[in-house]
Amino acid sequence: MSVWYALVDLLPFEWAQPGSMIFMKNALLAVLVISPLFGILSTMVVESRMSFFSDALGHSAFTGIAIGVLCGLADPMWCAVILALVFALLFTYVRRRANLASDTVIGVFSSTAVALGIFIATLDGGSFTKFNSILIGDILSVEPAKIGLLAIILLLVAALWVWAFNRLMIASVHPALADSRGIGVFWQEALLNATIAVVVTLSMTWVGLLVINALLVLPGAAARGLARNMRQYHLFSVLGAVAAGVAGVLTSYYLESSTGASITLYLALYFALTFLGRKKRQ
Repeated sequence: MSVWYALVDLLPFEWAQPGSMIFMKNALLAVLVISPLFGILSTMVVESRMSFFSDALGHSAFTGIAIGVLCGLADPMWCAVILALVFALLFTYVRRRANLASDTVIGVFSSTAVALGIFIATLDGGSFTKFNSILIGDILSVEPAKIGLLAIILLLVAALWVWAFNRLMIASVHPALADSRGIGVFWQEALLNATIAVVVTLSMTWVGLLVINALLVLPGAAARGLARNMRQYHLFSVLGAVAAGVAGVLTSYYLESSTGASITLYLALYFALTFLGRKKRQ
């Protein structure tokens, strides 16, 4: 972290002065790690029409945190990660076995998860207000150890994309074709859904449950209007997510607004500009 702090000290901002506002420097680094994760995953989420899956995962993660708090765990986040993984695998199984559309299955799981979370959180007259921070998020509270964990996950996701992107894409877009080529569709979908589950759960407390779904949809949706091939698609999605992330952190600092909401608004602007640009080209 000392190298990162030394680099940030060179920036022309008052919060970047040496030895000052460490929390802001941590938040900026966290965004630079989280944003590429959302940018990479967003392309697959958009192409596989799983836009509301991350929202359902957020609800399951909230339930996991509520269970962890009820059990008195020191860090309930790990309980949330485990429950989100179980949720993702169970969703994949039901989606493949049931003769239902994806949005229907997502709706079933999402509503069940949020109801269970609220039920557990309010047992014995408990107050729901202690979970309000999860809804809005607070990236200024991110710790260096969690940033390191996210950096490891980013490297693993990048390696996964290099190794299995074609199989993941075929399995998501055309399962029958994937089956005919000997690709295990269930395991490809389970791997993708589990990856999204981990990223969403670990990021939820920093960007906020209310906007985390938008962060997984808008980068890919905007990049789709610019890209002419798959390589550009990923590049524009990642660059757009990173630019919006950095702008969102700075905006939230100077305007004292929610970081997650600020990032989402910049991504929405990115989508609007690419949409208008595409209409003009047509």
